[in-house]
Amino acid sequence: MAALRAHGALRMGGTLGLSVAGAESNVAIGLARLGHRVRWAGRVGADELGALVLRTLRAEGVDIGHAVTDDAGRPTGLLLTEPRLGTLTRVSYYRAGSAGSALAPADVLPTLAPGTRVLHLTGITPALGPSAAETVVAAATAARDAGVTVCLDVNHRSRLWSADEARIALRPLLDRTDLLIASEDELPLVRERPDEKEEEAVRGLLAGGVTEVVVKRGAQGATAFTADGTTHRAARRVDAVDLVGAGDAFVAGYLSGLLDGADLHARLDRAVTTAAFAVATRGDWEGLPTRDELGLLDEPDGTTVR
Repeated sequence: MAALRAHGALRMGGTLGLSVAGAESNVAIGLARLGHRVRWAGRVGADELGALVLRTLRAEGVDIGHAVTDDAGRPTGLLLTEPRLGTLTRVSYYRAGSAGSALAPADVLPTLAPGTRVLHLTGITPALGPSAAETVVAAATAARDAGVTVCLDVNHRSRLWSADEARIALRPLLDRTDLLIASEDELPLVRERPDEKEEEAVRGLLAGGVTEVVVKRGAQGATAFTADGTTHRAARRVDAVDLVGAGDAFVAGYLSGLLDGADLHARLDRAVTTAAFAVATRGDWEGLPTRDELGLLDEPDGTTVR
């Protein structure tokens, strides 16, 4: 979708910056910058904002050969972000009736070509409408049947749907999910019982067929759980500028490590590193690192790279 970013309170007027956003797009760009081959499947409107989305993804090295331009007059989705207090940002969505809400299985299933290693899904897509929700289930089923690793980032958006609606839609996806990623406050949406303790919930998820559960803890880092044990990684310390997109950056780093065959600790290390780049720069994806920039956070403060 397109993104309008305000530089102050929207009701006071002022300037807006136009860019591109969307959790799946952010992850796709993050992975492409780290040198991976990435394909994006989705729908945009036959409008200038849709052209911007596709142009941006293409410019970032993301394969958009299967992207669909809607021919039924549905517009490209839009969001508005406005800074309110420090790093607290308010986001408004305009996605009802958008091109993305009409996403269909036929738009996505052809992208699961031989050689595909990971299918990344989020809990945002099924919130857009019945067709989009059906598509997520169909894609996860086809990928699982083909031996493709299915990654599901819960990514709950309370302005798109309620917690109960999210739980009803996401719980059935778990038996098709290999890698589950959620923040601490999102984990109850996929627990068998909402009142379960985290440890009990994770055990249930692993016993039910999920191979890895990764819990994002914001400034406290992240924890990865597998049947073989638990690994925690503290967050990288940076001056926070913009928190929007940090979770998607984390996912891109984690999947990059997974694709590289890195162990659990190394995957978490790359994930908190890419998340730190997002936190320390403005925009959802603009500040994400290339592979040769991953070590920049280890340089002394004030270093000039020449």
